[in-house]
Amino acid sequence: MSATQLASLARPFGPQSVLRRLLVLDAAVTGVNALAYLSLSGPLGRFLGVGSGLLAGLGVLLAVYAAAVGLLASRRRPPTLGVRAVVEVNLAWAVVSCAALVLWLEPSTAGVVWAVLQALVVAGFALLQHTALKSRQLIQN
Repeated sequence: MSATQLASLARPFGPQSVLRRLLVLDAAVTGVNALAYLSLSGPLGRFLGVGSGLLAGLGVLLAVYAAAVGLLASRRRPPTLGVRAVVEVNLAWAVVSCAALVLWLEPSTAGVVWAVLQALVVAGFALLQHTALKSRQLIQN
């Protein structure tokens, strides 16, 4: 098998493809959260111990963000600056989520667990997206 054939076989798993898949997964998870926060803000607010208005507002914010990340993922080659912005916003979201628990929110136990888990997931997306972006840049150089 030639090097060209091997490269074409590896392409579905290359950094470019991995990066796009991570962005799609991020957009999907964020979109599901947005829909849940928007459509179930009352019951979720009571369960998590936070205001339904806060959840509805976060739902709108997350819906816009999910659409933006999805649009970025739809690009054949997502721009580096856009991916960096997603990584930074994800990191900021994780930090602010944890800070909110300490500084101003008083959620239920389920709310604390949810906030920490979603912060870890979002930080994980940021780490994986950053790594895929760096891999893409290394291959180009």
